[in-house]
Amino acid sequence: MKLLTANFLACAVKGCKAAASSYPLHFKDAELEMQEVDFQPEFIHNIIPRVDWEGLRVMANELGFPNIPGSKPEGDMLNDEQTLRDLHKLLLETHVVDGKLCCGHCGHEYVIKEGIANFLLPSHLV
Repeated sequence: MKLLTANFLACAVKGCKAAASSYPLHFKDAELEMQEVDFQPEFIHNIIPRVDWEGLRVMANELGFPNIPGSKPEGDMLNDEQTLRDLHKLLLETHVVDGKLCCGHCGHEYVIKEGIANFLLPSHLV
């Protein structure tokens, strides 16, 4: 699971839909793997406005990437190749292979196995 994908996920449990603490989901026991991908500056430039920056900062810090800028890159910063490369590495090359995503509201854990998160809920949580 790419970190970019996790940025768009919230808890699916019925009681968590309106809870602010159901996003972002928190990584637990995450095993990371770096998978090299061709540098795509246009993609990064276009996806940054859609990324929830505070959620990304929380997830990146939990995974051991503490050097995320305090604010979302804008303007000239999005034309800086090194900034784009750093974001490319974080968002597209960082994969969570195994672990869990945990809801900060209800504590439900979504298992990640072989890079795929299981979001199927037991019937009592739907």
